[in-house]
Parts: sequence; C-alpha cells; structure tokens
Amino acid sequence: MWVGLFEPTSSQLDDLAVELGLSDLTRDNGARRPGIRGRRDLISATLATVRHVTNDFPDNASEIVETGEITAFLAPEVIVTVRQGEISELGVLRRELEATPERLAAGPASVLHAIVDRSVDDYLTVTDAFERDIGRVESLVFAPRSPIGAEHMYLMKREIIELHRAVAPLVAPLRSLAESHNALVPPEVRSRLRDVDDHLTNLTERIAEFDEVLTTLLNATLAKVALQQNGDMRKITAWAAIITVPTMIVGVYGMNFDHMPELRWTYGYPAVIAGILLCSFVLHRVFRRKHWL
Repeated sequence: MWVGLFEPTSSQLDDLAVELGLSDLTRDNGARRPGIRGRRDLISATLATVRHVTNDFPDNASEIVETGEITAFLAPEVIVTVRQGEISELGVLRRELEATPERLAAGPASVLHAIVDRSVDDYLTVTDAFERDIGRVESLVFAPRSPIGAEHMYLMKREIIELHRAVAPLVAPLRSLAESHNALVPPEVRSRLRDVDDHLTNLTERIAEFDEVLTTLLNATLAKVALQQNGDMRKITAWAAIITVPTMIVGVYGMNFDHMPELRWTYGYPAVIAGILLCSFVLHRVFRRKHWL
C-alpha cells in the first residue's frame, strides 16, 4: 500500500500512525537534513526536491533553485510519502509505476527506489541548467562592460551550496542502503539503487567542480572590478591635474595686486588664456601617452 500525503497536519499523521501501526511516523516527520535512516522494520528517507527557476539571467535573477521536500517511510507492505512544497508532485510517478506492474512486484521498496531515482533525475536537470548558466557567466565575465557583478556570483554560489546540501548528504546513506542487506529492500531493488548511487556520486563531483569554477570567476570578477576602479582613479587624477593648472593661474590673477606680470599689457589677457590652453593641452597629451586618459 502507498499512502501519499501533501503537507499533512500533526493530527492527520497521528491518525495514520495509529491506523498503520507506525509509532515512529510522527516522531520522524518534520524538517530534517536530507538522508536515509534505516532499521529492520522501518526505513525513513528525506529527500530535497529541486527545480531550476527560469529567469533573464544574470540581470534579473533573484533565485535559481527552488526547493521542496519529500519524506518517505518504508515498512513491510506499506510506504508513506509526505510532501512539502508544490515541486515535489508524485502523481506522474504513481501512474508510471501503475503502468509497470513488474516493478511494483518487488514491493513498496520499488516505490522508494522510484522516488529516489526521480529526485536524482531532477538534480541532474538542475545541474545541467547550472552548467549552461555558468557557461553564460564565464563568457560575460571577460566581456567589455559586462553586466556581471560580484553580487551575481554570490547568488550563484549560494544556489550551488543549496543544491550541494540537497545532494551530498544522500551519497553515503544511499550507498549503505544499496550494499547492505535489509529485509525491506529486495536484492533487485538494491541493484537499481546502486545505479542511482553512481549517478548521485557523479552529480556530487560535478557540483563541487561548479563551486570551484564559480570561485575562480568570482576572483576574476573582483580583480576586474579593481582594475576598473584603478582606471577610473587614474582618469579622475589626470583630469584633476589638468584642471589644477588653470585654477592656479586664475587664482593668482584674481588676487587683485597692482604689480602683476603683464597686468597693463594689451595682450595680457589673451596671453594668459593661451598659456592655460597650452599647459592643459600638454598635460592632456602626456596623460594620453601614459594611457591615463
């Protein structure tokens, strides 16, 4: 028997626990770290469900991975699934299993395998989408006037960490379940679980690689920002130096002394203006030659 619940209340879980004789159902339910915990008469598996959020990345991205949760309780002849969040829908999976009776012939453990397998497939879909996003980021990081900033990198690293938290804790428990003997999990189901474990291990390695790539890209972005700031400071300094010359000359002639150079000369004013322009032009050419402007 497969009992599927969507965001049940505590009273509903209590009633179901009494009806099925599963005293640990309410105790083991709740927000928990992903993992698989087993005994001879009960196996509980908590899986984080994930979905890639489509957005106009990177400019308008606020969230990349949306998460939910499925908790499955496997007992002799029965499995109970408790779903939290809309993205953990199991109706399609139930219909697929009903269409393949040979899979259900292995008992409720086949349902647990199907749920874990579907969750790992979802992890793979999100990981592939992340790979495309990282490829776009990598091409934009080194593009002129790139819209990518450090905040986008931190967002992606945060989402990668969230995906890693969903995947990594399952590796060791799933391998233990697939390799150790348990009366609740027939040998044919353990064989299928070993295939899922291989996929999960590869996913964990890919996610770790993504984190390293993002760290490198983040460092490159910060270095690029620092170089841009240095360039801006050079330009500001160069223009400040150019503006200082006319400011100094005009300031001297604005002191209203009677005895100043060329004060009574007819061409004194044009000469001062020409001197200001000449000095500014020379400074501009010097800074341009040094690539400060």
